[in-house]
Amino acid sequence: MELFKRLADIKKPFAHACVTIGNFDGVHLGHQLLFSEVVRLAHLHHGTSVAVTFDPHPLKVLRPGGIRLISTTSQKIELIEAAGIDVLVVIPFDLDFAATTAEQFVDDILVGTIGVRELVVGYDYAFGRGRRGNIDFLKERGREYGFPVTVINALYKGGMLVSSTKIRELVAEGRMRDVRRLLGRYYQIRGEVQRGRQRGGRVVGFPTANLKISEEDLCPKRGVYVTQVIYDGKCYGGVSNIGYNPTFGGDRLVAETHIFDFDDDIYGRPIKINLLRHLRGEKKFSGPDELAAQIRRDIEVAHKVLEAARKEQLLCCEERPHR
Repeated sequence: MELFKRLADIKKPFAHACVTIGNFDGVHLGHQLLFSEVVRLAHLHHGTSVAVTFDPHPLKVLRPGGIRLISTTSQKIELIEAAGIDVLVVIPFDLDFAATTAEQFVDDILVGTIGVRELVVGYDYAFGRGRRGNIDFLKERGREYGFPVTVINALYKGGMLVSSTKIRELVAEGRMRDVRRLLGRYYQIRGEVQRGRQRGGRVVGFPTANLKISEEDLCPKRGVYVTQVIYDGKCYGGVSNIGYNPTFGGDRLVAETHIFDFDDDIYGRPIKINLLRHLRGEKKFSGPDELAAQIRRDIEVAHKVLEAARKEQLLCCEERPHR
Protein backbone atom coordinates (compact mmCIF):
# COMPACT_ATOMS: atom_id res chain seq x y z
CA MET A 1 0.00 0.00 0.00
CA GLU A 2 1.21 3.50 -0.87
CA LEU A 3 0.87 5.98 1.98
CA PHE A 4 0.57 9.76 1.58
CA LYS A 5 0.60 11.96 4.68
CA ARG A 6 0.50 15.24 2.76
CA LEU A 7 -1.71 16.17 -0.18
CA ALA A 8 1.25 18.05 -1.69
CA ASP A 9 3.08 14.72 -2.10
CA ILE A 10 0.47 13.52 -4.62
CA LYS A 11 1.99 14.66 -7.91
CA LYS A 12 -0.77 13.52 -10.26
CA PRO A 13 -4.25 11.97 -10.02
CA PHE A 14 -4.43 8.20 -9.61
CA ALA A 15 -5.50 5.94 -12.46
CA HIS A 16 -9.32 5.52 -12.33
CA ALA A 17 -9.39 6.35 -8.61
CA CYS A 18 -12.07 4.46 -6.71
CA VAL A 19 -12.28 6.37 -3.44
CA THR A 20 -13.80 6.09 0.02
CA ILE A 21 -13.60 8.74 2.76
CA GLY A 22 -13.98 8.45 6.51
CA ASN A 23 -12.42 8.63 9.94
CA PHE A 24 -12.40 4.80 10.07
CA ASP A 25 -11.81 4.66 13.84
CA GLY A 26 -11.42 0.99 14.72
CA VAL A 27 -11.67 -0.15 11.08
CA HIS A 28 -14.73 -2.18 12.04
CA LEU A 29 -16.82 -4.48 9.86
CA GLY A 30 -18.80 -1.56 8.45
CA HIS A 31 -15.61 0.16 7.33
CA GLN A 32 -14.40 -3.10 5.86
CA LEU A 33 -17.51 -3.21 3.65
CA LEU A 34 -16.52 0.19 2.24
CA PHE A 35 -12.98 -1.01 1.54
CA SER A 36 -14.24 -4.22 -0.03
CA GLU A 37 -16.48 -2.29 -2.43
CA VAL A 38 -13.70 0.16 -3.35
CA VAL A 39 -11.29 -2.70 -4.03
CA ARG A 40 -13.95 -4.47 -6.13
CA LEU A 41 -14.61 -1.38 -8.23
CA ALA A 42 -10.91 -0.69 -8.72
CA HIS A 43 -10.37 -4.25 -9.90
CA LEU A 44 -13.38 -4.03 -12.23
CA HIS A 45 -12.06 -0.85 -13.88
CA HIS A 46 -8.33 -1.70 -13.68
CA GLY A 47 -8.02 1.33 -11.43
CA THR A 48 -6.66 2.32 -8.02
CA SER A 49 -8.41 1.76 -4.70
CA VAL A 50 -7.97 4.84 -2.51
CA ALA A 51 -8.96 5.51 1.10
CA VAL A 52 -8.92 9.05 2.50
CA THR A 53 -8.81 9.67 6.25
CA PHE A 54 -7.68 12.32 8.72
CA ASP A 55 -5.10 12.64 11.50
CA PRO A 56 -5.84 13.50 14.19
CA HIS A 57 -9.49 12.50 14.30
CA PRO A 58 -11.45 15.73 13.56
CA LEU A 59 -13.29 15.57 16.89
CA LYS A 60 -9.94 15.60 18.71
CA VAL A 61 -9.49 19.09 17.22
CA LEU A 62 -13.05 20.37 17.22
CA ARG A 63 -14.03 18.98 20.64
CA PRO A 64 -10.84 18.38 22.67
CA GLY A 65 -11.45 15.62 25.21
CA GLY A 66 -14.76 14.79 23.57
CA ILE A 67 -13.78 11.49 21.98
CA ARG A 68 -11.70 8.46 22.94
CA LEU A 69 -10.45 6.47 20.00
CA ILE A 70 -10.64 2.73 19.39
CA SER A 71 -7.45 2.61 17.34
CA THR A 72 -4.25 4.59 17.04
CA THR A 73 -3.27 6.04 13.67
CA SER A 74 -0.63 3.33 13.25
CA GLN A 75 -3.22 0.59 13.94
CA LYS A 76 -5.61 2.19 11.47
CA ILE A 77 -2.95 2.26 8.77
CA GLU A 78 -2.09 -1.41 9.37
CA LEU A 79 -5.73 -2.48 9.20
CA ILE A 80 -6.50 -0.48 6.06
CA GLU A 81 -3.47 -1.98 4.35
CA ALA A 82 -4.69 -5.45 5.37
CA ALA A 83 -8.02 -4.67 3.67
CA GLY A 84 -6.24 -4.53 0.31
CA ILE A 85 -6.37 -0.79 -0.35
CA ASP A 86 -3.80 0.44 -2.91
CA VAL A 87 -3.40 4.01 -1.66
CA LEU A 88 -4.09 5.60 1.73
CA VAL A 89 -4.20 9.39 1.99
CA VAL A 90 -3.95 10.65 5.59
CA ILE A 91 -4.86 14.35 5.60
CA PRO A 92 -3.50 16.41 8.53
CA PHE A 93 -6.52 17.90 10.31
CA ASP A 94 -6.37 21.23 12.13
CA LEU A 95 -8.62 24.24 12.61
CA ASP A 96 -7.52 25.72 9.30
CA PHE A 97 -8.46 22.54 7.43
CA ALA A 98 -11.74 22.41 9.36
CA ALA A 99 -12.72 25.62 7.56
CA THR A 100 -12.58 23.83 4.19
CA THR A 101 -15.99 23.89 2.54
CA ALA A 102 -17.58 20.78 1.08
CA GLU A 103 -17.28 22.34 -2.38
CA GLN A 104 -13.55 22.97 -1.92
CA PHE A 105 -13.02 19.43 -0.63
CA VAL A 106 -14.64 17.86 -3.68
CA ASP A 107 -13.26 20.29 -6.25
CA ASP A 108 -9.69 20.63 -5.01
CA ILE A 109 -8.99 17.35 -3.22
CA LEU A 110 -11.25 14.58 -4.52
CA VAL A 111 -11.33 15.73 -8.14
CA GLY A 112 -8.28 17.96 -8.57
CA THR A 113 -5.71 16.06 -6.51
CA ILE A 114 -6.91 12.46 -6.28
CA GLY A 115 -8.85 12.26 -9.53
CA VAL A 116 -11.94 10.47 -8.19
CA ARG A 117 -13.80 8.35 -10.76
CA GLU A 118 -15.93 6.31 -8.33
CA LEU A 119 -16.90 7.29 -4.77
CA VAL A 120 -18.03 4.94 -2.00
CA VAL A 121 -19.34 6.29 1.33
CA GLY A 122 -21.25 5.08 4.36
CA TYR A 123 -24.95 5.79 4.76
CA ASP A 124 -24.41 8.55 7.35
CA TYR A 125 -21.23 10.18 6.02
CA ALA A 126 -20.95 13.98 5.95
CA PHE A 127 -17.94 16.29 5.79
CA GLY A 128 -16.87 19.87 5.23
CA ARG A 129 -17.66 23.02 7.16
CA GLY A 130 -21.04 22.61 8.83
CA ARG A 131 -21.16 18.99 7.57
CA ARG A 132 -22.63 20.32 4.32
CA GLY A 133 -21.04 17.50 2.34
CA ASN A 134 -23.80 14.93 2.90
CA ILE A 135 -24.98 12.14 0.62
CA ASP A 136 -27.28 14.36 -1.45
CA PHE A 137 -24.48 16.90 -1.93
CA LEU A 138 -22.04 14.19 -3.03
CA LYS A 139 -24.50 12.72 -5.53
CA GLU A 140 -25.18 16.16 -6.99
CA ARG A 141 -21.44 16.86 -7.27
CA GLY A 142 -20.91 13.39 -8.73
CA ARG A 143 -23.41 14.10 -11.50
CA GLU A 144 -21.60 17.36 -12.25
CA TYR A 145 -18.14 15.77 -12.44
CA GLY A 146 -19.19 12.38 -13.79
CA PHE A 147 -18.37 10.09 -10.84
CA PRO A 148 -21.05 7.75 -9.46
CA VAL A 149 -21.59 7.60 -5.70
CA THR A 150 -22.20 4.23 -4.05
CA VAL A 151 -23.76 4.36 -0.58
CA ILE A 152 -23.17 1.41 1.75
CA ASN A 153 -26.11 0.73 4.07
CA ALA A 154 -25.93 0.33 7.84
CA LEU A 155 -24.64 -3.05 9.03
CA TYR A 156 -26.04 -4.89 12.05
CA LYS A 157 -24.51 -7.80 13.96
CA GLY A 158 -26.36 -9.56 16.75
CA GLY A 159 -29.00 -6.84 16.67
CA MET A 160 -26.35 -4.13 17.20
CA LEU A 161 -25.49 -1.35 14.76
CA VAL A 162 -21.86 -1.69 13.71
CA SER A 163 -20.48 1.75 14.51
CA SER A 164 -17.44 3.26 16.21
CA THR A 165 -19.74 4.88 18.80
CA LYS A 166 -21.29 1.53 19.74
CA ILE A 167 -17.88 -0.16 19.94
CA ARG A 168 -16.57 2.53 22.30
CA GLU A 169 -19.59 1.93 24.51
CA LEU A 170 -19.02 -1.84 24.54
CA VAL A 171 -15.30 -1.45 25.33
CA ALA A 172 -16.10 0.81 28.27
CA GLU A 173 -18.53 -1.86 29.55
CA GLY A 174 -16.01 -4.68 29.15
CA ARG A 175 -18.22 -6.55 26.67
CA MET A 176 -15.32 -7.91 24.66
CA ARG A 177 -17.18 -10.70 22.90
CA ASP A 178 -19.64 -8.15 21.51
CA VAL A 179 -16.73 -5.87 20.62
CA ARG A 180 -15.18 -8.66 18.60
CA ARG A 181 -18.51 -9.27 16.86
CA LEU A 182 -18.54 -5.68 15.57
CA LEU A 183 -14.82 -5.25 14.94
CA GLY A 184 -14.32 -8.64 13.31
CA ARG A 185 -11.29 -9.18 15.57
CA TYR A 186 -10.29 -8.82 19.22
CA TYR A 187 -9.97 -5.37 20.75
CA GLN A 188 -6.28 -4.61 21.19
CA ILE A 189 -4.14 -2.34 23.33
CA ARG A 190 -0.46 -1.89 22.61
CA GLY A 191 2.63 -0.11 23.84
CA GLU A 192 6.12 -0.53 25.29
CA VAL A 193 6.57 -2.55 28.48
CA GLN A 194 7.21 -0.24 31.43
CA ARG A 195 9.38 -0.99 34.45
CA GLY A 196 6.99 -1.15 37.41
CA ARG A 197 7.53 -1.79 41.10
CA GLN A 198 8.33 -5.44 40.38
CA ARG A 199 5.98 -6.81 43.01
CA GLY A 200 4.27 -9.25 40.60
CA GLY A 201 7.02 -11.85 40.62
CA ARG A 202 8.90 -11.03 43.82
CA VAL A 203 5.91 -10.55 46.16
CA VAL A 204 2.90 -12.24 44.54
CA GLY A 205 4.65 -14.92 42.49
CA PHE A 206 3.26 -13.89 39.11
CA PRO A 207 5.57 -11.55 37.13
CA THR A 208 3.79 -9.05 34.90
CA ALA A 209 4.47 -6.93 31.83
CA ASN A 210 3.10 -3.45 32.45
CA LEU A 211 1.66 -0.98 29.95
CA LYS A 212 0.73 2.51 31.10
CA ILE A 213 -2.73 3.56 29.95
CA SER A 214 -3.64 7.21 29.46
CA GLU A 215 -6.89 8.31 31.10
CA GLU A 216 -7.51 10.35 27.93
CA ASP A 217 -7.54 7.20 25.77
CA LEU A 218 -10.38 4.72 25.40
CA CYS A 219 -10.01 2.58 28.53
CA PRO A 220 -11.72 -0.79 28.86
CA LYS A 221 -13.75 -1.47 31.98
CA ARG A 222 -11.38 -1.93 34.89
CA GLY A 223 -10.76 -5.48 36.04
CA VAL A 224 -9.21 -8.77 34.97
CA TYR A 225 -9.25 -10.02 31.37
CA VAL A 226 -8.29 -13.17 29.53
CA THR A 227 -5.76 -12.00 26.98
CA GLN A 228 -3.52 -12.94 24.10
CA VAL A 229 -0.12 -11.27 24.08
CA ILE A 230 1.68 -10.76 20.76
CA TYR A 231 5.41 -10.30 21.13
CA ASP A 232 8.13 -10.70 18.52
CA GLY A 233 5.72 -12.32 16.07
CA LYS A 234 4.47 -14.95 18.53
CA CYS A 235 1.19 -15.16 20.43
CA TYR A 236 0.96 -16.19 24.10
CA GLY A 237 -1.92 -16.64 26.51
CA GLY A 238 -2.20 -14.44 29.57
CA VAL A 239 -4.32 -12.64 32.13
CA SER A 240 -4.33 -8.86 32.46
CA ASN A 241 -5.50 -6.55 35.19
CA ILE A 242 -6.50 -3.10 33.98
CA GLY A 243 -6.74 -0.66 36.85
CA TYR A 244 -4.91 0.90 39.78
CA ASN A 245 -3.81 -2.18 41.76
CA PRO A 246 -5.72 -1.25 44.94
CA THR A 247 -4.18 -4.07 47.00
CA PHE A 248 -0.88 -2.18 46.92
CA GLY A 249 -2.34 1.33 46.90
CA GLY A 250 -1.53 2.03 43.25
CA ASP A 251 -2.23 5.47 41.80
CA ARG A 252 -1.48 4.93 38.07
CA LEU A 253 -3.85 3.41 35.55
CA VAL A 254 -1.95 0.45 34.12
CA ALA A 255 -2.46 -2.85 32.33
CA GLU A 256 -0.49 -5.55 34.18
CA THR A 257 -0.25 -8.79 32.22
CA HIS A 258 0.98 -12.16 33.41
CA ILE A 259 2.12 -13.99 30.26
CA PHE A 260 1.89 -17.78 30.35
CA ASP A 261 5.05 -19.86 29.78
CA PHE A 262 7.19 -16.77 29.23
CA ASP A 263 10.28 -15.44 31.01
CA ASP A 264 12.01 -13.11 28.50
CA ASP A 265 13.23 -9.69 29.60
CA ILE A 266 11.01 -7.36 27.54
CA TYR A 267 11.35 -4.03 29.34
CA GLY A 268 11.13 -1.26 26.75
CA ARG A 269 9.93 -3.67 24.06
CA PRO A 270 6.61 -3.31 22.19
CA ILE A 271 3.80 -5.77 22.83
CA LYS A 272 0.19 -6.05 21.72
CA ILE A 273 -2.56 -7.35 24.00
CA ASN A 274 -5.84 -8.75 22.68
CA LEU A 275 -8.67 -8.62 25.22
CA LEU A 276 -10.80 -11.77 24.90
CA ARG A 277 -13.06 -11.69 27.95
CA HIS A 278 -13.65 -9.66 31.09
CA LEU A 279 -13.47 -12.09 34.04
CA ARG A 280 -14.13 -9.91 37.07
CA GLY A 281 -13.89 -6.41 38.42
CA GLU A 282 -10.84 -5.00 40.17
CA LYS A 283 -10.79 -5.78 43.89
CA LYS A 284 -8.70 -4.88 46.90
CA PHE A 285 -7.36 -8.02 48.63
CA SER A 286 -6.14 -8.40 52.20
CA GLY A 287 -2.59 -9.04 51.03
CA PRO A 288 -0.30 -10.89 48.59
CA ASP A 289 -1.46 -14.39 49.59
CA GLU A 290 -5.13 -13.73 48.95
CA LEU A 291 -4.28 -11.96 45.69
CA ALA A 292 -2.09 -14.87 44.54
CA ALA A 293 -4.88 -17.36 45.27
CA GLN A 294 -7.31 -15.33 43.16
CA ILE A 295 -4.78 -15.03 40.31
CA ARG A 296 -4.43 -18.82 40.29
CA ARG A 297 -8.21 -19.11 39.90
CA ASP A 298 -8.18 -16.48 37.13
CA ILE A 299 -5.45 -18.37 35.29
CA GLU A 300 -7.41 -21.62 35.49
CA VAL A 301 -10.44 -19.97 33.87
CA ALA A 302 -8.24 -18.18 31.34
CA HIS A 303 -6.76 -21.44 30.07
CA LYS A 304 -10.28 -22.73 29.36
CA VAL A 305 -11.26 -19.56 27.51
CA LEU A 306 -8.04 -19.59 25.49
CA GLU A 307 -8.45 -23.22 24.56
CA ALA A 308 -11.98 -22.54 23.30
CA ALA A 309 -10.64 -19.55 21.33
CA ARG A 310 -7.83 -21.66 19.91
CA LYS A 311 -10.29 -24.23 18.57
CA GLU A 312 -12.49 -21.53 17.09
CA GLN A 313 -9.53 -19.85 15.41
CA LEU A 314 -8.33 -23.12 13.92
CA LEU A 315 -11.78 -23.58 12.42
CA CYS A 316 -12.16 -20.06 11.03
CA CYS A 317 -8.46 -19.40 10.33
CA GLU A 318 -8.81 -15.79 11.53
CA GLU A 319 -5.89 -15.46 13.87
CA ARG A 320 -2.84 -17.30 15.09
CA PRO A 321 -3.54 -19.51 18.11
CA HIS A 322 -1.96 -18.73 21.46
CA ARG A 323 1.14 -20.65 22.50
